[in-house]
Amino acid sequence: MEDPKVGNPSGFYASICNFFKRCLFGVLSFGPIPQHIAFIMDGNRRFAKCRNLKPGSGHKVGFLALMSILQHCYELGVKYVTVYAFSIDNFNRKPEEVHSVMELMQEKIEGLLKEESIVNKYGIKVKFIGNLNLLDEPVRIAAEKAMSATAGNTRAVLSICVAYTCTDEIVHAVQESYNEKRADVLGTDLNGVDNGLEECVVTLADLERHMYTAGCPDPDILVRTSGETRLSNFLLWQTTFCYLLAPDVLWPDISLRHLVWAILEYQRVYPYLEKKKQCL
Repeated sequence: MEDPKVGNPSGFYASICNFFKRCLFGVLSFGPIPQHIAFIMDGNRRFAKCRNLKPGSGHKVGFLALMSILQHCYELGVKYVTVYAFSIDNFNRKPEEVHSVMELMQEKIEGLLKEESIVNKYGIKVKFIGNLNLLDEPVRIAAEKAMSATAGNTRAVLSICVAYTCTDEIVHAVQESYNEKRADVLGTDLNGVDNGLEECVVTLADLERHMYTAGCPDPDILVRTSGETRLSNFLLWQTTFCYLLAPDVLWPDISLRHLVWAILEYQRVYPYLEKKKQCL
């Protein structure tokens, strides 16, 4: 009986590609595999402009690129992936552009919950990180629904940073830590008098417990596409020992070879990074 994959040229090509990918992943597995990779998905607008596409088209192609990269990451054994989808500063862009991105975001979030989506295929817990109150209500509701529906998944975690900046995250953590400490101090005072606040000491552990990224290990690799070498207020707290890469490729053009190169570079510097961590 003829194998339909072999009889079909495109199916045969896909089989060959999958074979080589498995071989490549097998080689990579001999070195340390990063537990957590973060991506700044830069270059969607430039991608559309360079190809004379309609506004917003770059983000749509960028979403397809994200799905492809996520599949490669989870097949390779990377458990945590964090992506910078929309900064608080992006709300300063043209209203029509912001509205278009919000509509696309709502559509894609809802698509993540479909039975055939990558979320269900790989058992991914989806987390939305940031000041979600700044989002349009339909987007916020969709995000909350996605988090609730995937809360029981344990194989992998996808953190999507929306309405996010790290400075906002740090301020949030400080405020929450202080409020928690203050409540504890006042709770020990029968008269409710605020005379114990000198004991309201916020520790590093308190801050990290209240960060948006609490419960997620720090990234091992941070990739910013389009060749830009700025962090743009993304995970500033969490990237002390993170390996930074800035490939020239625009985000919609990112592919498996860029991911493989990032991991190979990480494996090359891994002993140095581990040594720096041990110096603390």
